Amino acid sequence: MLAKRREDYQTAGFSIPLVHLDFNLNSEATIVTNTMLVLREDHSKQYLRLDGQDLSLLECLVNGEVFSDYELTNDYLHLTLPDNEHEFTIVVKTLCNPKANTSLEGLYYASNTFCTQCEAEGFRRITYFLDRPDILSSYSVSITADKDAYPYLLSNGNLTSKETLADGKHKVSWQDPHKKPAYLFALVAGDFDLLEGHYVTSSGREVALQIFVEQGRQAQAEHALVSLQKSMRWDEETYGLEYDLDIYMVVAVDFFNMGAMENKGLNIFNSKFVLAQPQSATDEDYFNIESIIAHEYFHNWTGNRVTCRDWFQLSLKEGLTVFRDQQFSADMTSELSNRIKQINVMRSQQFAEDASAMAHPIRPDEVIEMNNFYTLTVYDKGAEVIRMLHTLLGKDGFRKGMDLYFARHDGHAVTCDDFIAAMQDANAYDLSYFAHWYSQSGTPQVTVQQLYDAAQKTLTVVVKQETKPTFDQKNKRPLLLPIKYECIAANGAAQFCVEDAREGLVIMTDTTQTMTFKEVPDGTCINLFTDFSAPVRVNQYNDLDAWFHILRYAKQPLTIWEASQNIYSSIILDAYHALSTQQSVDFASVMNWQTFNTWLEAQAGQPELLAEVLSLPTIEQLLQDLTHVDILLLHAAKAQFEKALAMFSYNTLQALFTNLEAVQSTYVYRTEDVHRRKLKNVILQYISIKEPNACFEQFVHSNNMTDLQGALKIAININHPRVDWLLNEFKTRWSHDLVVMDKWFAMQASQECSDILAKLTLLQEHPAFSINNPNKVRALIGSFAMFNTLGFHAEDGSGYRYVADFIMELDGVNAQVAARLVTPLTQWQKYNTVRQRSMCAQLERILVTPDLSKDVYEKVSKSLAQS
Repeated sequence: MLAKRREDYQTAGFSIPLVHLDFNLNSEATIVTNTMLVLREDHSKQYLRLDGQDLSLLECLVNGEVFSDYELTNDYLHLTLPDNEHEFTIVVKTLCNPKANTSLEGLYYASNTFCTQCEAEGFRRITYFLDRPDILSSYSVSITADKDAYPYLLSNGNLTSKETLADGKHKVSWQDPHKKPAYLFALVAGDFDLLEGHYVTSSGREVALQIFVEQGRQAQAEHALVSLQKSMRWDEETYGLEYDLDIYMVVAVDFFNMGAMENKGLNIFNSKFVLAQPQSATDEDYFNIESIIAHEYFHNWTGNRVTCRDWFQLSLKEGLTVFRDQQFSADMTSELSNRIKQINVMRSQQFAEDASAMAHPIRPDEVIEMNNFYTLTVYDKGAEVIRMLHTLLGKDGFRKGMDLYFARHDGHAVTCDDFIAAMQDANAYDLSYFAHWYSQSGTPQVTVQQLYDAAQKTLTVVVKQETKPTFDQKNKRPLLLPIKYECIAANGAAQFCVEDAREGLVIMTDTTQTMTFKEVPDGTCINLFTDFSAPVRVNQYNDLDAWFHILRYAKQPLTIWEASQNIYSSIILDAYHALSTQQSVDFASVMNWQTFNTWLEAQAGQPELLAEVLSLPTIEQLLQDLTHVDILLLHAAKAQFEKALAMFSYNTLQALFTNLEAVQSTYVYRTEDVHRRKLKNVILQYISIKEPNACFEQFVHSNNMTDLQGALKIAININHPRVDWLLNEFKTRWSHDLVVMDKWFAMQASQECSDILAKLTLLQEHPAFSINNPNKVRALIGSFAMFNTLGFHAEDGSGYRYVADFIMELDGVNAQVAARLVTPLTQWQKYNTVRQRSMCAQLERILVTPDLSKDVYEKVSKSLAQS
């Protein structure tokens, strides 16, 4: 299968300034008439090659005449256009079968609803077109369908007309005044409940807000509506960006490959990221809804008004918009917990991606299947690169750069280089060296050496960086690293500065950076890369006493949390090495429990910080510090430390838990209440190790989904004797709600029990499960592969085989979702030889599957090429 390369980009040679689409909807036979004004921009171009997939061509007209000088393949319609003409009106009429389109790309029909998903290359499943993001067109759309079955016919832009037809059908027309690429086209037809609101922009325009949901769920969309209004206000106040249409619509559907899609004026959302009520949604659900509503709204400018020239520039819109939604969420909720969430994603998942065969820069150079670009590297690491820019330029400088970016490029398809140029020019700041972050893959490894001169009272800190070769790139260069730091003296006081530092910030631009701190008392600790100021792995202190000192005296909450994670990681990894040599671990002596418990008691008034500090590093994070891992031993080491913490801190934790329960009240999604509930459930995990009935009691008496699910997850983790009763009780309460049933599937899949594969097989037969529904697949099979360590990594390789079998079945149904399920198998490099062989054997089985999709082929073949 041929790869596409960024360096091969060429303009299309044609533009399509005007498009009119006429849809006659039928679940099995939809007719689309596409009328395009096509301009020849490059007169050397004789052939117009239009993308198309799974379409039946019914008619082709050029300038009003039936046209037959074309070649039709499985992927293209090649038109040989007259040499002497510049302007063409081309009409292409096609037939497609939305019901048979289980890929959920293009136009598809599921759950009695027509829906589209065109990013990245789904528009070619709707009609023949130049399906590339640098073709910007003005769209008008007419939709005809049965009026009773599909009372709502929606598309981009503003509504222009409605018409009732004589045959029980109706016709609705839309006009989008803004040019857009085909990937932002959207159509939805169905029967919904509608929640309406409005927003008055800073210039005084009133915008109608509409959220369409499954019938009977209107009240569950209130939080989404409020979130949208907050997003619109925040973008005006923070970036001066105002919404530009008369209406903004959000549609929630159950069958969707992604979380949501930012189609111009008509966002299509996965239902799980719209619907919320206290009984059925957790605090995390509420947070995700607010965050993702904001993300898709922010795309109106960073993605829609200014879009990507080609898909290799995907981080131009996604990395930037993720950073913007992170800023928004920090302002709406809490800076600390949000930043920790982001750091954990990087350390648990993105670093693993960097270490795998799928390693790539945030602006990739080569790909076979564009859907495989939607990665944590492009999104989350891309956001970290934007955050570094924000750090370098400051808040005001970053805003100046954004203003210039929009002034230059509004209405255009541009590149990452254009963004960097705007930031550079607006601030007269040379970013040419910084720009290497866009082209280099891998995670920089940073080592820190410290030398104290007692006579001179100076502390010299030597920082070295190295990025190891990755599968896609062998040669690496040093990167620009913004190093934020915090100094903590032996008595916990003072802040010491290094020469040439700016507000606790040093800029590293070479392989080695030396920092000298003067007038520093002995015993001072310097903590580098605070706030995760660069996406690097840091090896700084191997001394638990130093991290305990930072834990006790650091001023910045994030530094305190970092210290706790380093303490836990060090102890767990030592325990792992001890178990590897069949030695016992004395947790009583390796950690100063009295100091730790005293510190916990002193933080009783800070539930947010306590909840984060008491949360242990994930297995995925711990893996990053090891090679050839026996994953089951690592799992055991972490479990042993968790049990030790529960035993040695039980009285302190029990007292904190009692105080938290005393303030329990009616559920409200409010930041301070979210922190208390999180701390309560984190502590409950430890308490239940010693008192298993504690989680059972919380399940029985909980008045909200956060506490209910929290208790059930703990019961599963500790293998509570009544866990099957609890799971059945949860199912009985929520079997009517398919969104909540995803939680049930996910919790079942994470249960570490000997018969888990038999359970998974039975659950696939459950009426609420469907292989056609990505949410169900992710909840059941995805949760097993990602979160069931003992089951997925079973000694006999049965977990790997089970997931491989499912991927091979799913690939013919929905290749995009199948490719995402492959990821845990492609990260075999971290494990010991036996598991490496077992995982690679399953990848080899997948690779020889007949008619394997490009999506899965690319990831599997690249992974095996590294073996």
